[in-house]
Amino acid sequence: MNDWKNTLYYGDNLAVMREYLADESVDLIYLDPPFNSNRSYNVLFRDESGDDSQAQITAFEDTWHWNRTAIATYDELVTAAPLPVRNMIAAMKEFIGTNQMMAYIVMMTIRLVELHRILKQTGSLYLHCDPTMSHYLKIILDTVFGAERFINEIIWKRTTAHANVGKRCGVITDSLLCYSKTSDYTWNNQFVPYSDDHIGSSYRYKETDTERRYASRDLTASMQRASSGQLYEWKGTRPPSSRCWAYTEEQMKKFEAEGRILYSKTGYPRLKIYLDEMPGVPLQNIWTDIPPVNPQAKERLGYPTQKPLALLERIIQASSNEGDIVFDPFCGCGTAIVAAEKLGRRWIGIDITHLSIALLKYRLKKLQDNVDKAKFGENFVVIGEPKDVAAAEHLAQSNRYQFQWWALSLVQAMPLGGSVGDKKGRKGADKGIDGVITFLEESEGKPKRVLVQVKSGNVGAKDIRDLRGTFERENAAIAIFITLKSPTKPMYDEAEIAGLYFSETWGKKYPKIQIFSIEDLLNGAEVRMPPVRATFGNKNAGNEKKVNGMQNGLF
Repeated sequence: MNDWKNTLYYGDNLAVMREYLADESVDLIYLDPPFNSNRSYNVLFRDESGDDSQAQITAFEDTWHWNRTAIATYDELVTAAPLPVRNMIAAMKEFIGTNQMMAYIVMMTIRLVELHRILKQTGSLYLHCDPTMSHYLKIILDTVFGAERFINEIIWKRTTAHANVGKRCGVITDSLLCYSKTSDYTWNNQFVPYSDDHIGSSYRYKETDTERRYASRDLTASMQRASSGQLYEWKGTRPPSSRCWAYTEEQMKKFEAEGRILYSKTGYPRLKIYLDEMPGVPLQNIWTDIPPVNPQAKERLGYPTQKPLALLERIIQASSNEGDIVFDPFCGCGTAIVAAEKLGRRWIGIDITHLSIALLKYRLKKLQDNVDKAKFGENFVVIGEPKDVAAAEHLAQSNRYQFQWWALSLVQAMPLGGSVGDKKGRKGADKGIDGVITFLEESEGKPKRVLVQVKSGNVGAKDIRDLRGTFERENAAIAIFITLKSPTKPMYDEAEIAGLYFSETWGKKYPKIQIFSIEDLLNGAEVRMPPVRATFGNKNAGNEKKVNGMQNGLF
């Protein structure tokens, strides 16, 4: 596997899995599919005819519909899927009807069939969901993987208590449904630190000379565990009649030599257990020790469904080993991919928006910069992005927002106005700003901004004049104009009028307005500006700069 390249795919994950991923090729799958009742609300569980049913349910903002695609997918499942899946999906349709919920179930089922195909025999899958969908998804997983392959439903406390809960209890948890391909799956025991109360009550003794905390534990065990090597006299004492020694005589001698046996006033032995040698409490299925990504968190990106890095690190450490392949088919802002990279795993990620692909590129670059790893772009590839001007033109014609997000990634700019789940995107408050790059001017002790505008249509000198006005109004350091069409000489003339920005930190001058065609950028042209220390991440989260009322973040 010396030629292995970590890979990001842009596109529909079903098509990508079928085209690129071989049978039994990944070790661990984590997916957080787009259905989360914390984000979009008040969509009725109704028939597509418009008739409301008695039930109500929340739904993802990019609402699923029982349309031609859903019908075709259902037909494929009932005719070509394994028999248990055929029977399950047909029964689901009878029970649920032809509505948005059934469309979601159909789309998830066909993807879970593919995920089962590509998972190795020693692999496992974690599906992140919430109470809205967990019961439906568990039925699908039981059918696809087999009920006997269910490992855990992990409950993660994802937020603090809600005050305004209405006529029900507050919903503050998500579920992680964990399944394996076979009984021979990878598992590395994980531990959480002891609580202060537990340490105070159980490890209440302290050695005078070493200051080491320890507990005093019974050295006997139930007679049900007794063997010939555990029935003996130890320094004139024997266990009670219903008990035996928990260790052999040879082990007891070893403990004695190490100074680990304590004796009561009656001479009865007890074992000394040191706190600093204990790994902690074995991991249970309720996780309350990993907080969400709050507004003040350093890792916060402004991505509504962002999961904490610690959550994905725990999953990856528990269910994979270094060098294993971690796969996230709905990678979003890419926390699973970043965790895999950080922990020395290989990885594959898929997302259907260039916004997510762009964000993930930056997160990986930041991680690589922080740990002095390979330069950006050397240790992963992106498949599905435009590689030439013709492909860029095709992308711009099909979806200008996808084009915009992709173009911003060429200069490593943070997109503004992105809308997670909405593949069409939206503009921010100021239509002249599509992205921002931030650098630190150390001589002033504060961040400076580079504003970026992307155009896919006809362009002229007026566009540069307008950009200069926005740039000056926002007191930015530099402005970048990216155009799909070839720039004209009058545009360059207008850019020169803006003058130069002088960086006292670096002692250099940079053009205040810089123009790049897509062809320039694809051929390696680079923005002239002071070095960027970090692209994403909130060093001062919660106090973000504003750009005409827009938060200097993704949304």
